[in-house]
Amino acid sequence: MIRTHAWVITLVEEEAMAASSRFEISILKHDEQEIILATHHPAIGELAREKLESLRSRLRDLHGREHTLARHRQREARGKAEPRGNSFSGTAEHATQRKQVFVAAIKRLNKELKRLQKFEARRELGEAARRALALRRAQQFTRPHNDLRPSEGMRSIPNQRRNTKIPPSRIGRVSQANKRAQARRDASRGSS
Repeated sequence: MIRTHAWVITLVEEEAMAASSRFEISILKHDEQEIILATHHPAIGELAREKLESLRSRLRDLHGREHTLARHRQREARGKAEPRGNSFSGTAEHATQRKQVFVAAIKRLNKELKRLQKFEARRELGEAARRALALRRAQQFTRPHNDLRPSEGMRSIPNQRRNTKIPPSRIGRVSQANKRAQARRDASRGSS
């Protein structure tokens, strides 16, 4: 029962989307229809980033023009503006609907551009992580330097400590000399 219900909801959503696309096409001119159809699902995924950005710029221009026209039609309806030439047909509501179609297309493009940006950022992050891992592994597993010296055996590692040795008889001689000098001073003070 639950699966059938989810299937019905999906079917209704698809029909609403199809009706929306048909409505969009019905209120647009032929060249505008091609632009809007390029912003829908199968076509939008095939476009390159540059094409998406140029399409967005074109849609913003179309939206601005429709916005201006809708405002002017509203002002005409209220009697606050003179009617424009006969080239602009339709009512303020028609211009508002066309404007909303362009807004929806711009939102779809923005969403796709954001998706592409996240994908590219994720790919760059993965590449940087792989480079860092390769550098770390190269530092961890360094092979010894191989000199071409046959039959010499292993190389000796020079000792980093001092090579000078102090004989045991000389250890403590400075402190002993200080002790004797102090005793002499004490003795000379006591005799005076």
